Amino acid sequence: MLWPRLRGGDSIRYTAPMFPPSRIVCLTEETVETLYLLGEDRRIVGVSGYAVRPPRVRKEKPRVGAFISADVPKILALEPDLVLTFSDLQADIVAELIRSNVAVHAFNQRDIAGIFDMIRTLGALVGQPAKAEALARTLETRLHQVRAQSSKLMRRPRVYFEEWDEPMISGLGWVSELIEAAGGIDIFPDLSKRKNAKDRIVTPEAVMAAKPDIIIGSWCGKKFVPGKVAARPGFETVPAVATGWLREIKSTVILQPGPAALTDGLDQLAAIMADWAADGRKTPV
Repeated sequence: MLWPRLRGGDSIRYTAPMFPPSRIVCLTEETVETLYLLGEDRRIVGVSGYAVRPPRVRKEKPRVGAFISADVPKILALEPDLVLTFSDLQADIVAELIRSNVAVHAFNQRDIAGIFDMIRTLGALVGQPAKAEALARTLETRLHQVRAQSSKLMRRPRVYFEEWDEPMISGLGWVSELIEAAGGIDIFPDLSKRKNAKDRIVTPEAVMAAKPDIIIGSWCGKKFVPGKVAARPGFETVPAVATGWLREIKSTVILQPGPAALTDGLDQLAAIMADWAADGRKTPV
């Protein structure tokens, strides 16, 4: 079967679908990193402007968009066999690409199991299921090792993870699970199951009532400012503020639902939990 593809002006060229795809555009970071880890980065012809893992991607691949916006004409000019996207936030981009007769796969992983599913699905899409299975198993083993180590902590901190500050938005699925794996206790576990950010908005009063021992900020693309958090009215009574346990994890390593979160993100969480458990300061009652 032949598929029509627009290539500028009014001309139409018909091409057969390619498998495995040799020209892939990745509009989110996690699929970029996964393809590099699979040794299939030669297939990537365009990436999100936020792609930074591995560092050489910034020099090797053209940037074709941000997260909720993309240069569709630039994407079409790259003649992709497949465009990889993520979540409903890219729905408008996806619709425009589909109307231009481009093959699109939209991922929507929101928990650790979903991340592993993404890796295995992506491996299948590029004709490398064995490589993907090996990568997934390596990351799964690593997760189990961190969980086993953190289970030895003498005490477990209550953790408030803040994804955004205005409004205050708590962490989502995989972040909550990684906090637990690293030895912490997410103070808003039920909220983490809600996929949309607007459904994870929390009040200062709710945070104060939960009395977190640690506050971790990852303000989705901007620098976390501990002083701004500490200055919130009433927050001087929050144990994390009173004892100085406000920490940052960059969004590029924890808010990316892919290998980054399961490696550097998990490692940083585990280090924070272990340091807190070893800290001699008493948490205020």
